[in-house]
Amino acid sequence: MSHLPQIDYDTASEEIRAAHDEEVRLRGRMTNMKRTLLHSPAAHRIYAEWFTLRAELDPAINERAIWIFSHAISKAAKSKIAITFFRRALINNGFNPDALELSEEEALLNAFGKAIITDSNAVPAELWAKLKQRYETKVLVDLVAFAGIMLATAVFNNVVEVDFDPELEAFAEGASSSAS
Repeated sequence: MSHLPQIDYDTASEEIRAAHDEEVRLRGRMTNMKRTLLHSPAAHRIYAEWFTLRAELDPAINERAIWIFSHAISKAAKSKIAITFFRRALINNGFNPDALELSEEEALLNAFGKAIITDSNAVPAELWAKLKQRYETKVLVDLVAFAGIMLATAVFNNVVEVDFDPELEAFAEGASSSAS
C-alpha cells in the first residue's frame, strides 16, 4: 500500500484540478503515480518533462528503442510499475518483451540504461565511444537527462510504494497474457 495518498479530485484545490485536467487532456489518462505527484503540481510538472525530452529525442531515437532503454533503466532500478509500463508499450505494439531481438542501436541503449543504474560513475568508456559514434552531443545530453527522469520516476514509485495501476496487471512479468 502506498505511503502517500492519491489526490481526491473532488476536494483538491483549483490548481491541482487544473493540472489533473491538463494531464488527462494531453495524455488521455491519469496513472496512480501522477495522482500522487499532483499533491505538488510543481513536482508533477518536473516529472512530466519526461515527455518533453522524449519529443526532443524523436526522430534520433525511435519509439521502440526508447521503450527498451526505459525498460532497461526500470529493470535495473527494480521498479515494478515502470517495468510493467514499458512491457505494456512493447506488448501493445506486437513485441514480446521476454524475447526481444534487439537491433544494434537497441542493444547499445539497453546496455547504456543498465550501466547508468549499475554505477553512474563508471559507464564503460567503450559504451560511450559507441554512443558518440551514433549520436550528436545534443541527443546524448537529452538521453542522459531522459534517463535521469526515468530513474527519478522509478525512485518515486519505489520509495512511495505507489499502488500498482490495475490496467497494468495483465502486462506484469509472469502474467499469463504478458507473453502474447
